[in-house]
Amino acid sequence: MDVQIIDQSGKEISKLNLNAAVFDQAFNESLIHQVVTAYQAGGRQGSAKQKTRSEVSGGGSKPWRQKGTGRARSGTTRSPIWVGGGRAFAARPCSYNQKVNKKSYKVAMRSIVSQLCREDRLLVSDDLKQETSKTKDLKAKLVTIEHKSILLITAECDANLLLASRNIPNVAYSTVDNLNPLMLVGFDKILLDKASVVKIEEWLA
Repeated sequence: MDVQIIDQSGKEISKLNLNAAVFDQAFNESLIHQVVTAYQAGGRQGSAKQKTRSEVSGGGSKPWRQKGTGRARSGTTRSPIWVGGGRAFAARPCSYNQKVNKKSYKVAMRSIVSQLCREDRLLVSDDLKQETSKTKDLKAKLVTIEHKSILLITAECDANLLLASRNIPNVAYSTVDNLNPLMLVGFDKILLDKASVVKIEEWLA
């Protein structure tokens, strides 16, 4: 499996041979869906909390006697049918985390990067290093790559690249260590440096 290496002007200068064990695997849509869904579920806060009738303060005395008033019988002003009462089926804090096996996660990630290669959405840059943190400098480089959205990936954190990219719409930056399946499926193009390709191959091989 080969992928094109582009220079800072967006022109192809050579090809890079990728590890087929990582970048040439079958597309497993159901597994990718499972992993992406699990990742999104893990990001849920799960801190919703409401009070039941027993937790709402007050309501200790019976509002009126059981019989003889003509009104519906009532035992407490904190009943769920009363204004100011507790909630009948109150929300409780919970964890939405879903278990995903490490091997399954790696298979899904290999499947994603392989599909990106097949669709020519994965590009390798000969040098992604940013000399300055100016947004206009990075924007000038990216304008040569046709994209709706683009994810920039480096092996190690580049502070200038991080600062330069965060103010450009539909452009995001990540290191290999912080990659997740939602990032990879959510962008039109993925642009990596050579070092990050090596690191991904070591991680997923």
